[in-house]
Amino acid sequence: MNENVKSKFNGYINTINEFIDKNVEVLYPEKIYESMRYSLLAGGKRLRPVIAIETASLFNVPLENILPAACAIEMLHCQSLIHDDLPCMDDDDFRRGKPSNHKMFGEATAVLAGDALLSYAPKFIIDKTPKTVSSDVLINVLKEFFTAAGVDGIISGQIVDLDSEKKKISKEVLHYLYEYKTAKLFKLAVRTGAIIGHADDEVTEKLTLFAQYYGHAFQIYDDLLDVTSTLEEIGKTPGKDEKSEKSTYVSMFGCAEAKKQILFLCSQACDILNGNGIKSDILNGIVSDIVEGVMKCS
Repeated sequence: MNENVKSKFNGYINTINEFIDKNVEVLYPEKIYESMRYSLLAGGKRLRPVIAIETASLFNVPLENILPAACAIEMLHCQSLIHDDLPCMDDDDFRRGKPSNHKMFGEATAVLAGDALLSYAPKFIIDKTPKTVSSDVLINVLKEFFTAAGVDGIISGQIVDLDSEKKKISKEVLHYLYEYKTAKLFKLAVRTGAIIGHADDEVTEKLTLFAQYYGHAFQIYDDLLDVTSTLEEIGKTPGKDEKSEKSTYVSMFGCAEAKKQILFLCSQACDILNGNGIKSDILNGIVSDIVEGVMKCS
C-alpha cells in the first residue's frame, strides 16, 4: 500500500475511532460499558469498517450515511474476538497486543460485553444513521448484519472451528470454516456499502466475490502468521493453532503451499476489481498488503 493510500486508510481509521469514542458513552452500570469500550478502542486494523466506507464511496455515498453501519460492523467483529478469546473457546490471553477482555474484566463480564455489543450494534445503525437513508435500505442493511452475525454466519464458522480441533478434516470443511469464520464479515462490509450506495445486483455480487477471495486469503495468511510471527507482530499468542491441534491450511498443506494459495486468491480478488471497472485504491491496497506480507514470511 503506497503512502497516499495509507494516508487515506488511516484517515478512515481515525474517523471510525472518533465516532465510536464519541457515541459509545460510559453509562450506569459503568463496568459493562468500560468493558465494551476496552475492546472497541483497543486498536486493530479496522479493515471491515474501512472496507464498508470505501465500498460506499464508490457510489458517492456521504460519509455520515455509511459511518454508523461501518462502526456497527466493527462492534460485531469485536464481539466475535471477545468471545473467541474466552477459555471455553480459543483461550487466548492477548488480543491486539493487549490483555484479552476476560483477562481485564473477568469471564462473566467479557461474555456480557460480547452480548452487549451484538445487540448494541444494530440499534446503533438505526439510531445513528441519518434519516435521509430510507427505512427500506436500513432494513436490508440490518438483514445482512443479522445474517452475518448469526447461525448463517460467524456462529457456524466458530462451531466448526471448535469442532475441528484434534481431528483431521476435509478440504471442503476447511473451506466452509474459512467462509463462515472470516469471509462472511468481509462480505457484510462490501454488501453494506453497496446497499447504502444503491448498487445494482451485478456489481454487488462482484464485490461479494471479491470479499470471498480476500476473506479466504486473509484467513490463510493469519494461519501462516501463527507459525511464523511473534506476539509483538501479530498482537496475539503465536503457535495457538498447533497447540490446539487445529486443522488449518498450513497444517494440512504446509507453509509453501499456503503461500501459493494466498497469492492465487489475492490474484483472483484483484482480477474481480480490475476486470469489472471497480476502481478502488483501498481495496487494491489491502490485497497488496497481504501479498507483500507473504513475500516477507520466512
